[in-house]
Amino acid sequence: MSAVVAMLPGGRLHLQHGPIDAIVQAWGDAGDVSAAYAQVAQAFPAVLPGLCAELPLLRTALPSPMPRGEIARRMHAACAPFASGFITPMAAVAGAVADHLLTTLLHDRTLARALVNDGGDIAIHLSAGQSFRCGIVADLAAPGLNAIATIGAQDGIGGIATSGRRCKGKGGRSFSGGIADAVTVLAASAAAADAAATMIANAVDLPGHAGITRRPASAIDPDSDLGDLPVTWDVGPLTDAEIDAALEAGARVARDCAARGLATAAILHLGGRRAIVGTPSFAIAA
Repeated sequence: MSAVVAMLPGGRLHLQHGPIDAIVQAWGDAGDVSAAYAQVAQAFPAVLPGLCAELPLLRTALPSPMPRGEIARRMHAACAPFASGFITPMAAVAGAVADHLLTTLLHDRTLARALVNDGGDIAIHLSAGQSFRCGIVADLAAPGLNAIATIGAQDGIGGIATSGRRCKGKGGRSFSGGIADAVTVLAASAAAADAAATMIANAVDLPGHAGITRRPASAIDPDSDLGDLPVTWDVGPLTDAEIDAALEAGARVARDCAARGLATAAILHLGGRRAIVGTPSFAIAA
């Protein structure tokens, strides 16, 4: 299996290798953009082998020894603040890869704006006066624009990540111990957003509810870093009061993340309802 590097319409660069599937886009002087694409394309083939070399350690629950590789260390650092609960560095893998590719893209280059979207976890760069508008999708089974976050260079946000439960019998997002349809987090880096989104999504829950079905992660995916921990498989009908209670449980964790500097803002979705924590504000789509 070899890495794929290809230009796409609209000046986008596609990077794919095994489970890594990233879109890179940069804006600025044409020469700087071309050189930036060339240097990230050259570095990309080493990303997956580097992670695979330390995979057993990266699948080990924290606290665990610091890994050696640059991306692996980003993963470890992003997840370490949550080590009092169950988390492995794999919770931040997509975000950490996006951060690494963005750093490589920017090295010795002057770009007005840039992003690396690794499967929906996005690392962003904004120079002074620049901004991005980010669309939020709550339900992958019925995709539609649910909210929009406008991010400016002054906000100090370098990453966006989304977590939530998989849908029964379908694909979807990562395994989750919670019942959130989606939790999107904005933070200083994509790795930080990835780790925080995972933990906030786990907290959107109604423990002991008879309508929630859980299975060991290993029974669904034998290679999961979650082992035999129970993950949500199906969620039956919930009342509005139950939905609000689950969202508030997640919002408490989101507020704690904001207070600790681990996240800037979060929007939590469940059953057509939402909770919003932090700034910048989210514009709700019609």
